[in-house]
Amino acid sequence: MKLEIVRPQLPAAARQPCTAPVALPDRALAAAEVTSSWGRDRAALRICETRRAAAVAAVDGVVR
Repeated sequence: MKLEIVRPQLPAAARQPCTAPVALPDRALAAAEVTSSWGRDRAALRICETRRAAAVAAVDGVVR
């Protein structure tokens, strides 16, 4: 019997940096601009969390 240590492999998507928040202009924003920027940031956070959770599950050996 041979003991071999196998290192977990994270999915390539989990290694991608999360999207930076939307850059806001140096002026007053209209309500539509605020809503649009907020929505893009929320979507990026949700996608990033999905990738992070998948990476943790892969390392921990959890099957979803």
